[in-house]
Amino acid sequence: MRIVDTDYLIVGSGIAGLMSALHLAPLGRVLVLAKKESGETNTSYAQGGIACVMTDEDSFEKHIADTLDAGAGLCDPDVVRSIVTAGPERVAELREFGVQFALRANDAGVESYDLGKEGGHSKRRILHAGDMTGLAIQDALKSRVSSSAAITLWENQVVIDLITTSWLGVDSENRCVGAYVLNRETAEIFAVRASYTVLATGGGGKVYLYTSNPDVATADGVALGWRAGVPIKDMEFIQFHPTCLYHPDAKSFLISEAVRGEGARLVNAQGESFAEKYDPRGALAPRDIAARAIDSEMKATGAPCAYLDIRDKPEAFLRKRFPKNFQTCERFGINMARDLIPVVPAAHYFCGGLEAGVDGRTAVPGLFACGEVACTGLHGANRLASNSLLEAVVSAHAASRAIAGAGLVGAPKHRIPDWELGAAVPSDEAIVVEHNWNEVRTCMWDYVGIVRTNKRLERARTRIQNLRREIREYYLSYLVTPDMLELRNIADVADLIVRSAQARRESRGLHYTLDYPELAAEARDTVISDAAGGA
Repeated sequence: MRIVDTDYLIVGSGIAGLMSALHLAPLGRVLVLAKKESGETNTSYAQGGIACVMTDEDSFEKHIADTLDAGAGLCDPDVVRSIVTAGPERVAELREFGVQFALRANDAGVESYDLGKEGGHSKRRILHAGDMTGLAIQDALKSRVSSSAAITLWENQVVIDLITTSWLGVDSENRCVGAYVLNRETAEIFAVRASYTVLATGGGGKVYLYTSNPDVATADGVALGWRAGVPIKDMEFIQFHPTCLYHPDAKSFLISEAVRGEGARLVNAQGESFAEKYDPRGALAPRDIAARAIDSEMKATGAPCAYLDIRDKPEAFLRKRFPKNFQTCERFGINMARDLIPVVPAAHYFCGGLEAGVDGRTAVPGLFACGEVACTGLHGANRLASNSLLEAVVSAHAASRAIAGAGLVGAPKHRIPDWELGAAVPSDEAIVVEHNWNEVRTCMWDYVGIVRTNKRLERARTRIQNLRREIREYYLSYLVTPDMLELRNIADVADLIVRSAQARRESRGLHYTLDYPELAAEARDTVISDAAGGA
């Protein structure tokens, strides 16, 4: 078996992964693994922007207060302050790396940032590049990475499992020393041996049947880290974006939250506004409230969707401010300036994940986690819009500093055994993978969605456990494939979400249960720490 040696292994090629690579490049050799094409990431699909205090009318204290309010009592205040106050410096760095945020000129012709406003924010503080902010960041960082001699980026590489010293049988503190990897194109399995591994794999919206996430978002990093021994924190808090385009051919295209920030109302088919019944902030309430409002309205009326109404804005303004949203809606026969926009909630963001510090440190030495795969304590029970890109850039920078301080140690002295094929044979029952894939996602949508109950969660737990047994048997019997590995990961993470939801006997933030509708007296994190061993 081929073994690739590097100083730093980064799994994931979105904003957290590429920023980590750029910061670590001066320290040694960096290998970045992308599961498909390097631009196919959650970052590329991020529309709204990055939240950051940029004007005298705003302040760190206001941004902190908005974040804590959205997080429903479960944010770590020290973490929130650390990330919010680091924002301006990291935004300046993004500009140095070539990211061009939208500007506007005043009457005197003086330019400043064209700051947007989104749900839960008390001030305009969202830096954006129209409604394609994530793509602008992705392209700029990829260009920067490609010009670095210290960074190697390999596409179409699927990590099977992390390699730890405890799994190797080394009599020492458990440490991550690399990973087994499957080449998607050649089916070769090889190992990467690294002093440090950074998981920057993004989220896992594909655990649910309906999601705004791309197909690569299968919660791989959470599953990999958990199997390697990292505790899981607050996995019950799944953010459902309130406004995904409702159309049979749209594949859950996201209508940017910034559309509501520019004045769009949530209305029913008759054009009647309803969000104010659920929160005085109306359509600009935080996402958990807006998503539940739409869900409740749909259930109460039997309607298949709700609508966004921004018909009071000129078409020229909408085309300029939301070019991607306008063109996509137009492709499906909807003119944002003249028509109501049909929307439904869809799984969007994991507020929980691998327990990690702002600097990415996990409980397993040598293993760091940055971005959506990590749970730092910033988001609490509900993420404030556009805080995710902010967290990713701040954590990537902090992780590189922590790694630099520790120095290169560990991995090269450990022998990595060949991947054992055992009695595995090529699968002639690929249909089983597809059926199990659909069953996991349908189960999660039906029983672990926006509104939960004890009975629904118990049904989900039983079904997911049975599926995981079937999947493990299949995994051991047949040669691994990318589809098989993704199925294994979404099933593992689905079980973690259900277990976390069952442990929280209250309604807080994104976790709303009819059996425990009130807040508990004390806000506590849900932590699961029962898996260890790596590959």
